[in-house]
Amino acid sequence: NLFKVPELKEKILFTLLCLLIYRIGAHIATPGVNVQALQDFVKNSQGTLFALYDLFAGGGFSRATVFALGIMPYISASIVFQLAGPVFPVIEKMQRDEEGRKRLTQWTRYLTVALCLFQAYGFALFTEQLPGAVAHAGLG
Repeated sequence: NLFKVPELKEKILFTLLCLLIYRIGAHIATPGVNVQALQDFVKNSQGTLFALYDLFAGGGFSRATVFALGIMPYISASIVFQLAGPVFPVIEKMQRDEEGRKRLTQWTRYLTVALCLFQAYGFALFTEQLPGAVAHAGLG
């Protein structure tokens, strides 16, 4: 039985809690964004790069949800460090060493936060350009 091992039980419950939080956040609309205007734009932009990215994000961009970025920033950060291995010998050495892999995992998380900030800012600028999508555009 899976729940007889305490450590495994904790990991399963933690994973289920994370999934629950993510699913709730995937349905909370971003404050100040007119979701209908954004959905109209997505409907009219079928076949574009934005529509493809919205598809990978699970429709989070067209609904302007709080967790619209999903796991894409983490995947991008992970790919950056995987591709950096052959280019930078230091990173390649770290990928082979156990302690180095731990450090690369930490760096991947830092890069993920930076990518989240960059992509969220880009999405905010993008939605400000759509007519009627944002009630009060700007920082103030």
